[in-house]
Amino acid sequence: MKNKAPESADREDKKFTRMTTAPVERLVCGLAGPGIVINLISGLYNMADTYFVSSLGTSAAGAVGIAYPLMSIIQALGFFFGQGSGNFISRALGARRHNEARQMAATGFFTALLIIAALAGLGLAMLPSLARLLGATETILPYAVEYIRFILVAAPALAASMILNQILRFQGSAMYSMIGMVAGAILNIFLDPLFIFVFGLGIRGASLATCLSQLVSCGILLIGCSLKGNISIQFQNFSPARSNYREIIRGGIPALLRQGLMSVSTIVTNHFSRAYGDAAIAAISIVNRLFMFASSAMLGFGQGFQPVCGFNYGARKYNRVKKAFWFCVKLSSAGLLLIGALMMLFSPRIIALFRKDDPEVLRIGILALRLRCIGLPFNGWIVMSTMMTQTIGKPVEASLLSMARQGLFLIPALFIFTPLLGLLGIQISPVIANIAAFFFAIPLVSGILRNMRETPAGGLPGIKARGE
Repeated sequence: MKNKAPESADREDKKFTRMTTAPVERLVCGLAGPGIVINLISGLYNMADTYFVSSLGTSAAGAVGIAYPLMSIIQALGFFFGQGSGNFISRALGARRHNEARQMAATGFFTALLIIAALAGLGLAMLPSLARLLGATETILPYAVEYIRFILVAAPALAASMILNQILRFQGSAMYSMIGMVAGAILNIFLDPLFIFVFGLGIRGASLATCLSQLVSCGILLIGCSLKGNISIQFQNFSPARSNYREIIRGGIPALLRQGLMSVSTIVTNHFSRAYGDAAIAAISIVNRLFMFASSAMLGFGQGFQPVCGFNYGARKYNRVKKAFWFCVKLSSAGLLLIGALMMLFSPRIIALFRKDDPEVLRIGILALRLRCIGLPFNGWIVMSTMMTQTIGKPVEASLLSMARQGLFLIPALFIFTPLLGLLGIQISPVIANIAAFFFAIPLVSGILRNMRETPAGGLPGIKARGE
């Protein structure tokens, strides 16, 4: 290991120079490319999974919607530990504190595995009750139980993949992240029809396909962490110190709130939708998956922004942080406007791809999709604002922004407008939440950008750039 130290240090120096001197537009686009591919392929997998399961019937399609908040909880924990450690890692690498970065990577990874494995075991022990809690009707329940079972078995691997993906991204090694995540998603797409139709496993086959593909993805990402100057995950670096967990909480709580509240809002939506039958749950589930896909490229673009933001904030190059932020906001908002217009125009054909034989699913889904398209362009500002505040170590602001859409606005909107408007209230609430979150974020982020001057207003405590 000692003989490799000079070579490793040279790679780290080159990475630091590239991240803090190259044009930010080129850096963001280069790092965003793999992230966009990851999110598009993952979104395509979600679409394919929904498509194949929907062919089994409306109740089976509804089961995917029931499982969605559970997967969001698993992802929330993965993002919490991954972004909590990753945000620190990028700032630490920008400030040339490599040992602290290695300790943080190991601490976040191994702590997450222990916690998620314990929660998955608890979920398996109370599976039918869990499915009902998530909003399953009696007709959806058998499908939901079968689908959720293997999701829980795969939970540690799913969360581990999320964590390793974040750790690689925040080091500026998005290509390795892309290979691992895309390999798992593509494998899942091929295994879905094989297990569901060829082996005759039905909805259980879709869940089993997810389980196996996540194990493969996790293995590939672990290998990527050991290559070319990346931080390898080694138990000897595990350091469960209070200061490390404090930094994980600072950097990860916004992601936990965002994903966790997404899960809560989906459960609330499922419970309100139960009054309108399996068709309503299935239609809303399909629309949710469509919007995950529609937003995937924008999220990948933001993920390319985060390491650039973290490195340059750690190096105290604040003009580069602001320049990269505005570049991402403008480009992502324009892209979402175009995608929203196209989805609104072709919404009948899009929904028909999933359940063309169920007119009720078509009726509910088409209107829900068109309404959601109205609020889609606002996501560019909301997401980039959240990512920036989270990466630069602004936990209060980042947490408020993460809570805004799902917690502060969507859940209250569902409770207000569903009793007043019925099913239309469920369909229109996400649009209201998006617009409200957009205006909520403007003054909060504008103040941070104005105050981002020579003396850091946050960031990694005690760190100084080399030479200071």
